[in-house]
Formats: sequence, C-alpha cells, structure tokens
Amino acid sequence: MRKVSLVFAGAVMGAGLTGLVTQTKLFTSTSAVAASAEVYRSLNLFGDIFEKIRTDYVEKPDEQKLIEAAINGMVSSLDPHSGYLDAKSFRDMDTDMRGQFGGLGIEVTMEDGVLKVAKPIRDTPASKAGILSNDIIRQIDGDEVKGLSLTQAVEKMRGIINTQVKLKIERPGKTDPLEFTLTRTTIVVPAVEERVENDVGYIRIGTFSEQTYEGLRKGIEKVNTEIGKDKIKGYVIDLRNNRGGRLDQSVLVSNAFLERGKIVSTRGRNAEETQVFNAKPGGDLTKGKPVVVLINGSSASAAEIVAGALQDHKRATIMGTRSFGKGSVQTVIPLGANGGLRLTTARYYTPSGNSIQAKGITPDVEVAQEIPAELKDKLGENKGEASLKGHLKTVDGKEEQSGSASYVPNDPLKDTQLIAALDLLRGVKKDAAAPAPTPTPEAPKPN
Repeated sequence: MRKVSLVFAGAVMGAGLTGLVTQTKLFTSTSAVAASAEVYRSLNLFGDIFEKIRTDYVEKPDEQKLIEAAINGMVSSLDPHSGYLDAKSFRDMDTDMRGQFGGLGIEVTMEDGVLKVAKPIRDTPASKAGILSNDIIRQIDGDEVKGLSLTQAVEKMRGIINTQVKLKIERPGKTDPLEFTLTRTTIVVPAVEERVENDVGYIRIGTFSEQTYEGLRKGIEKVNTEIGKDKIKGYVIDLRNNRGGRLDQSVLVSNAFLERGKIVSTRGRNAEETQVFNAKPGGDLTKGKPVVVLINGSSASAAEIVAGALQDHKRATIMGTRSFGKGSVQTVIPLGANGGLRLTTARYYTPSGNSIQAKGITPDVEVAQEIPAELKDKLGENKGEASLKGHLKTVDGKEEQSGSASYVPNDPLKDTQLIAALDLLRGVKKDAAAPAPTPTPEAPKPN
C-alpha cells in the first residue's frame, strides 16, 4: 500500500544543538545512566556479532548487506509501515509519488501472498493485451511470484522502456493459465478519472500523488461542462481501493469540498509536534452540491483522511463498507546517497478528534458489493490494519475492527455501491413503483 508521507529535504542538526541542553539535564538520575549503559552494552554486542559473522561465516558475506539487514530488522520491528529505504527503493518511492515510470500499466495488490491485478491502466500495454481486474499473476519472466513481497514483484515488472516482460496469469473461470508478453513503456498513472453518469459527475481518485488535486479540479470542471452546472445533481467521489499517498494532497482534496473547518490533525510523541490542517475559504470546487464518497476495505490512509473529514463536517454521505484503518503518518527522511528512512512519526485524527487507527471509517450508509460465486474463494475479506503484525494499537480503548471486502466489478451495471450512490443523489426511493436507474456503461477498455 502506498503510505501517507511528508517528505523533508533538510538534514538533521545534531552536534550543533548539544550546547542547548538545560542545566537540569546535568543531574541525570541513576536509572537513566543505567539504562544508557545497557544500551551501549547492547551496541557493543551487535559489533561483536557483526565481527564474528564477518570473519568466521562459512562464506564471505556482503558486509553492506549485513548492515542494511540489521537496520531493516530494527526499523521494521517498530510497525508495519516504518522501514529503511536503500537508494533504489528511495528512488522508486519518489517515482510512485510523482506518478510516472517505465512499466506495463497494471495496478496490483497482494493478499496472503497472492499478487492480484486491481485494474489495468487505460491505454497501456496491460490493457491493450487484455489483462483484466482480478487476474492473478503467478509468474514474472518465468519466476514464481510466491515468496516475493509486493515491492519486489512490482520491481520485476518495472524497468527500461521497450524491454519485454513475460507474465503467466491465472484467470477466475479459466482452467488453463494465460501467458502474455508485454513491452514496457512510459506509464503515467492517472491519479483521477472522471465520467458523466447522466446528471451526476463520477470521479474516481486512484491515488494521492502530486497530480491528484489538479486532476480532481480538471475532472470537476469537465463533468460540470458536459452536464451543465445548473443541471448536475451532485458528485460521486470513488475512493474504493485507494491505498493512500501524500498527506498534503489529501488536505487539498478535502478542501475541494469544504469552505471552512478542520480537515485533519496529526499528533506525534511530543505535544509541540501537533499539526492542524484547516480548510481555506473559497476552496469548495463543487459550490455546495451534494457529494457521496464510496469507500471499501482497501480505502486507506490519505483516502481515509478525506472520507473522515467530509463525514465529520456532514459535507458528504460516506457509503460502502468499512475502510482499512491506517491512521498513522510516515515521515520520509532522506539519507543522501544511502537512501532514506520511512518512520512513523504521528497518528492522524479526524476533525472530531477520532483516530481511525485499527478501526477504519464506518460508512454512513453500508452497502455491500456482491462478489461473484467464482471469485468468493479467491477474494475474501480484506483483513485491514488490525490484522497486520506489530500494528499500532487504538488510543481510545475502543475495540479494533477487522477489514471489509474490496471487490469492485468492472461493469458499472453490476456495481451495487455505485448504483446506490446514484440513487441517493437522485432522490430515488427503493420500492416496487420506483425501479432504480442504472449508470451509464463505462467506455470499453482497449485490448
């Protein structure tokens, strides 16, 4: 999952601050001294073990890899979202945030070690070759995907443009695996996609990259022009399967529907680190028109910030199923040529002061999406943040919540959650005398 991130470009000033220690710090307690001594003994132990491995292991080890593995182990023991990024991983993360890279055009997720296609990106090698949502990628260039992390699998599919990648895919309903040979090209991930649903503007936000707010602004302008500002009934903002991204973009997107009030606050270890982000007057691009926000079990992080802000201000009706429940902020600290450190530094809170960590956003109107019979065994419940090993616990003593399903059908005519959102905006009442209107079918994707 892509993480909520604040990227800092400065260096940490350490030695220059030592002279600012107050006099009370000189009278350190005996217990503090003992604790410090214990830490240094442990560091000496690490040095002893490192030296023993370096000199006596049966084969000469890569010393740099040993150090990186030790750093990774230390950082990853904190929580599932903290981690050390080597130089390549740091560049890849920056690429993700910018939304442009050399690849195939497939959005993928990994559940229980299974690499699944969330959706092919329109007009890319993947979509043109006929790869579909919910396809399961079993092999990449003849190598089994099983045992790879999501990052490792994505790395194998990305690369230099005009080079080829072979995929072996298992498709629900097909007995034999399918094989594809795709040529990498420059992929520009559209952060926002929009279309007109008769008298409603439908806008899907797929990720929170540098392009998201500008894409949203253009998307709203486009549907307003096609429908007419006076005729449009409202907007469906689809955040389903949106795994998050940049915190600053989630604030801008929230402000696109709000004129005033708190959007989100972040609280770190120390009280002085608290930050509050407020809406700026004149920010509502929809001029107060009704909004429905769709979420599901794979709506996480920045997506939950937007849903929580609009829900607390009663600016939108949140519809779908409970979100993932990632309520922490990761700060990415550059380490020069050595990559960077992604460190959980704060929890975020909705305007009403609620933390969604390990709980998620509960929709105002719960609408479950029916999963086809042939997919039920392969697509179970998304277990959510609360199922991740070492996750941060709730802070308010409330019970942790499991995740919810994250299946979204390709055909809008079978999209129960979207149809319910359109019905709500149009004021349709569900009874025998009032059949539900159906959405306009999406334009077919190229094969």
